[in-house]
Amino acid sequence: MANQDAARTEISRLLACQLSAVLATQQSGQPYTSLMAFAAASNLAHLFMASGRNTAKFRNIQQDNRVAVLIDDRANRPDDLQAAAALTVIGKAEETRGRQLEQARTLFLARHPALETFVLDANTALLTVAVSRYVLVTRFQDVLVLDMDGQ
Repeated sequence: MANQDAARTEISRLLACQLSAVLATQQSGQPYTSLMAFAAASNLAHLFMASGRNTAKFRNIQQDNRVAVLIDDRANRPDDLQAAAALTVIGKAEETRGRQLEQARTLFLARHPALETFVLDANTALLTVAVSRYVLVTRFQDVLVLDMDGQ
């Protein structure tokens, strides 16, 4: 239980202090990555991202909604391998719709106000990643797993 609490604390810290992440999608088995702005729900159950509808990542998600997201705090220094934390988020992404759209949009724009014009454009989709698992790696090889299924 202490490990789960420690994992939640460190995951929350990373999600709060980092503004961007790498989204991994796939097309016919070929991985494809994109640098994305993101926001996280306070309960850790969802991540929110904005994507143009006419992009490879959006098409990939429509074909196969399984995604991975990498969030880390590296500083591009030699000691990063020992000092940095890396968080892999496993989940399923879909376009946010209905009553959840306004809440997600508000949360996302509070974190990324400079993206308001992009987010409000009709050609932009707000994506929700329903998180099933977090895998946190610190000190190069210390691994903590937090499963979110059923939470």
